[in-house]
Amino acid sequence: MLAQETLSAKPQFAWARFLRTYGTLIGFLLIVLFFASQRPQTFMSVRNLLNITQQVSILGIVAFVMTVVMVIGDFDLSVGTMASLSGIVIGTLLQLEQPLSVVIGAALVVGMIGGLLNGVLVAYIGITPFVATLATLTIFGGLAFSISGGRTIFGQVFPDVLTDFANGGVVLATVNDQVIRLPHLTIIALVVLVIVWFVLEHTVFGRRLYTIGGSMEAARLAGVRVRLLRLLAFVITGFGAALAGVMLSGQLATANPTLGDGLMLNAIAAVFLGMTMSQEGEPHVLGTLVGVLLIGVLANGFTQLGVDTYVQRILTGAIIIASVTLSSISRRNH
Repeated sequence: MLAQETLSAKPQFAWARFLRTYGTLIGFLLIVLFFASQRPQTFMSVRNLLNITQQVSILGIVAFVMTVVMVIGDFDLSVGTMASLSGIVIGTLLQLEQPLSVVIGAALVVGMIGGLLNGVLVAYIGITPFVATLATLTIFGGLAFSISGGRTIFGQVFPDVLTDFANGGVVLATVNDQVIRLPHLTIIALVVLVIVWFVLEHTVFGRRLYTIGGSMEAARLAGVRVRLLRLLAFVITGFGAALAGVMLSGQLATANPTLGDGLMLNAIAAVFLGMTMSQEGEPHVLGTLVGVLLIGVLANGFTQLGVDTYVQRILTGAIIIASVTLSSISRRNH
C-alpha cells in the first residue's frame, strides 16, 4: 500500500516541478496562440513578428542589464531617467554640431558615470538600493530637464545616418515585392543578450555575482570583493540604460526629458517574470528574454485587437501579477 502511494506521488511531483519551471513559458505560448487565433492574417506574419522584436529591443537592453544588478539582490530605479538623460546629451551635443561618434560616446560615458554613482552610494556608502536609486532617478531626471530647458529636441538635429540605422535593418528576403528586414535594433539587443548571458553563466565574474546574490556575507568570507562587484554591476546597468537612450533617440529622432520614463517598471517586470522560470527563483537573462517578449506580445496583440492603451496597462499588469503569484504559491507549497 505504501509503495503504491509512493509511486502515485512521483508523477504529481514531476508535474509540479514542470509547471514551476515552465509555467511562464507555457503561459507565453498560450497568449501567442490566442492573439494568432484572433488575428490570423496579421499577428503571426513574419513582418509583424520582426516588428515585435524591434518594439521590445530597447526594453530588452534595459531588462538584460537590469538582470545583472538583480542577480546580486539589488535593483536600479534610475534606468528610465538615465535613458532620457543620455538622449538629452545626444540632442544637445548634436545641436552644438559635435561629431556623431563623440556624441554617442559622451552619452554612454554619462550612463557609466551614473551607474558609478549608484554603485558608490549602494556598495560603499551603504544606502539601500531603493533609496539610492530613487534619489538618482530624481537627479538624472532633473539634469535632463535642466540641460534641455524642459524642451523637446527634434528635427534636422539628428543626422540621417543615426535615424536610418535605428529604423533600418538587414535584408532577409523579398516576398511579394515586400522587403523583409531584421531590424538593427533587434540585432543590437541580441548582441547585448548574448554578452550578458555569457558573462553571467560562463565567467568567474558572473559566478561571483550569483554567489553575492545567494549570501553577501558568505561571499565576503569566501574572499569575494563584494563592494567592487556590486559597483561594477551598477556601472553595467548604467551603460545599458544609456545605450537604450541612444537607440530610442535615434529611432524617434527626438530627445525628451521624459522619453525613457516607462522603461524602468517594464524592465523590472520582465526580470521578475523570468525569475518565475528558475527553480531557485534567481534572475537569469534567458528568462528575462521571455519576460520581455511576453510584454511585447501583449502590447502588440492588444493593439491589433483595438484595446485601449489604458486597458492594455491594466490587463498587462494583471497578467504579470497572476504569473508571479502563481509561481510564488507553487514554490511555497513545494
